Amino acid sequence: MKSVSLRIDEVMLKKIQIVAKHEGRSTNGQINILIRDALEKFEKQHKNALNTEK
Repeated sequence: MKSVSLRIDEVMLKKIQIVAKHEGRSTNGQINILIRDALEKFEKQHKNALNTEK
């Protein structure tokens, strides 16, 4: 797993922290879930657009 630095608006971060706490996850875990869900949605709409084997 790679590590990246992320700049994020304070209000958005606070909202993510609230959701993470509600879901029983860490903030980092919640961000990973949000990214995963967004990528899955994109892939459904754009077949083969995210093929990483190119």
